[in-house]
Amino acid sequence: MKLFLASNNAHKAAEFAALAAMCRGPVRPEIQSARAVGGMPAVEENADTFAGNALIKARALRAVLPPDGWALADDSGLCVDALGGAPGVRSARYAGPGASDADNLAKLVDALRNVPATERGAEFGCALALVGPDGAEQVFEGVCRGRLRAEPSGTGGFGYDPLFVPEGETRTFAEMGAAEKNSRSHRARAWAALAAWLETR
Repeated sequence: MKLFLASNNAHKAAEFAALAAMCRGPVRPEIQSARAVGGMPAVEENADTFAGNALIKARALRAVLPPDGWALADDSGLCVDALGGAPGVRSARYAGPGASDADNLAKLVDALRNVPATERGAEFGCALALVGPDGAEQVFEGVCRGRLRAEPSGTGGFGYDPLFVPEGETRTFAEMGAAEKNSRSHRARAWAALAAWLETR
């Protein structure tokens, strides 16, 4: 079963490919980048939830897929308690349009400069939207709670991974190997729900 990922982000494609490789059920999904069909169509991610934005992207990609193609879209981000849930759905654009991971990370570090360690709670949230050949839509969600370091640490992962320490850990996601992160991340939890649904097909 081929799932076309509604993203041109190589990091996301690799992470989803690793998650798909862990599936042991009767359905073994194969992740294909949107680049396989000419790239992700331009969309405006203007929903106020991760699920809403994921559906916007999945619907747009499904419209350009072959008749039997499945579109998979991810929308995820970091919600910081001390910032009222920001950056949230604007996580990828926190430092402005076209911002890099480094730009976003630097802005978050600065925004939390005077926030004490006891108030640095946060969670990564993820919504996966799946749109099938018949237009049927499914959404699967996952959350990973944790806390934020004062300064980035680690060289792995991407985005806000160098700041985020999941509950029960002392290391950031960026200090973990990909397999370890994938076993506990918000995306992994949303994927587990999706994989369980696939097993019922």
